[in-house]
Amino acid sequence: QVQLVESGGGSVQPGGSLRLSCAASGFTFRRYAMTWYRQAPGKERELVANITSDGSSTNYADSVKDRFTISRDNAENTVWLQMNSLKPEDTAVYYCNARAMIGILKMEYWGKGTLVTVSS
Repeated sequence: QVQLVESGGGSVQPGGSLRLSCAASGFTFRRYAMTWYRQAPGKERELVANITSDGSSTNYADSVKDRFTISRDNAENTVWLQMNSLKPEDTAVYYCNARAMIGILKMEYWGKGTLVTVSS
């Protein structure tokens, strides 16, 4: 059974930090690129950061560059998102996504999300 389980969300004041985790199971994690998305109330889901299957390359939305860091451990089947200098506009539900081409098949999985609220 494929699972992506996000954790680490919560409420934090502006300028604070949170570390989100996404634990994967039920598929070969090391073959999948991992992406964090977020969706704020009334807005479309947007890409926050992604990392290649081997962790050698990362990519960030301009709005989070130099504040957020994505990382992964293929031995632990986990991807993290370290979020520093949080702003109210970072408030959103954060989702973990796994994606890979397995042969000719595009495989994709989603977690259920974790809520991050940044407010004073």
